[in-house]
Amino acid sequence: MIIDSLENSQFYHFGSEWKKAFDFLNSLTAESEDKKYIIQGDDIFALVMSYTTASQEESMLESHQNYVDIQTTLRGAEAFECFYTDKLKIKTPYDASKDAAFYTYTPYYRTRVNVTPETFVMLYPHDAHMAGLMIDGKPEFIKKVVVKIKKELLAQI
Repeated sequence: MIIDSLENSQFYHFGSEWKKAFDFLNSLTAESEDKKYIIQGDDIFALVMSYTTASQEESMLESHQNYVDIQTTLRGAEAFECFYTDKLKIKTPYDASKDAAFYTYTPYYRTRVNVTPETFVMLYPHDAHMAGLMIDGKPEFIKKVVVKIKKELLAQI
């Protein structure tokens, strides 16, 4: 997992796909349309979505095997919890068609951060994550983007 400011993304040297992802991220605004954006076919794409943040009980803890996620908000803020998959109990086994496995929530092993329009979180396949969480117990309507990059395209992963 990487947590950093968007302006620091230039200091990571994961190859041209990394740059494409952040060039796209930096082109978005809070007014960007909620939809799937194709950046480089199935290799790099983005999902822009809007929703109200929720509690852990209303959210899902998931991981992916084929894609690395880069997530940030375009409007508002959400809490984000990350876990190493080897510390979790599988709730729903990996489904290749969804590139997702789901886990039972275990707060003991979590790392919790707040994600804002100035920050990003990058998640490796071994990082389970629960996004869309309320900050200080207060629901907030947010707009966010998830950029997905096939893991083998990023140098050094």
